[in-house]
Amino acid sequence: MYAKACQTSVSRARTGRRWVVSAVWCALAVCAASAAASVGTGPAPESRGRRRGITANAPWISFYGSARQAGDLNRIAATFRLINIDADPDAGNFTPAQIRTLKADGRNTVLSYLNVGSCERSRRYFSRAPAGLVPCGRNRVAQLGPYPGYPDEVWMNPANPDHQRLILEHVAPRLAATGVDGFFLDNLEIVEHGPRGKGTGGPCDRACVAGTLALVARLRRAFPGLVLVMQNATGATTRDAVVDGTPFPRLLDGISREEVYAPRYDRDAEAELLAWKQLGASGGAPFSITTLDYLGNCHDRRRARAVYARSRAHGFSPYVTISSANQDHVCDWQL
Repeated sequence: MYAKACQTSVSRARTGRRWVVSAVWCALAVCAASAAASVGTGPAPESRGRRRGITANAPWISFYGSARQAGDLNRIAATFRLINIDADPDAGNFTPAQIRTLKADGRNTVLSYLNVGSCERSRRYFSRAPAGLVPCGRNRVAQLGPYPGYPDEVWMNPANPDHQRLILEHVAPRLAATGVDGFFLDNLEIVEHGPRGKGTGGPCDRACVAGTLALVARLRRAFPGLVLVMQNATGATTRDAVVDGTPFPRLLDGISREEVYAPRYDRDAEAELLAWKQLGASGGAPFSITTLDYLGNCHDRRRARAVYARSRAHGFSPYVTISSANQDHVCDWQL
């Protein structure tokens, strides 16, 4: 297993607004891939030889219910090209065989939700973890505060060494072992909260920002062939960041942003996505930009059509569903 981080620092370059992140590790530290191997887990065999990238991102869907709630998986596989699910094996939403069905012999890219910036009490790893690892609930040092509006969640400091180990050695490898093509990184917007939290309940100072970005870099090293898509956190803090000499955007294969067009239009969010679009390709494949908007139902085709049109007009791939907390329905708009 790898040693804990000795120091993580972040600084501003003398010119421009670029974050330069440098992680300085103890002499005994090794890469995250070795860490995953040390506990007997790692990417599934089929993912080790996978070429990184998203072949097609439209139509796309974000769905966190079970296979039973999803209904006809073959229909979903035939309808959507980019599919985001919750593949946590403890939740039991999808079996590896069902995930293979969604992948449609490689035609589709299937991602799994991976919560990086907070931790849900309902997750098994909130209270239990393999020997040598610290579950979220016992990692009081890493807990930053309650997540307003989501009583099941607690903001976590992704820079905390024990929380990083939990993600890198336990949570991510188990997701990869289900056969998914990559991870949908959630709650990374913690890097935009600032040291006082701005009312979010999750303050994040410079060390927190640096450690969070470094964690994504470690995920990239541990799973070089898997897809990484970041949800939200699309401002300059991530877009202009450099991690150990590598521009942060190059670590990713795509970004997704919630509530750009519904329930109300967010001009700033749209501008941020357009700025990412200007960066171009990453990892040798087209860079995916998706929008995730909420109408409160799966029936209002008129409003959904308007959202789809506005998103597509900028070259983004849209999906509209019920709400951020209620994504256990398949909204098959056929738009």
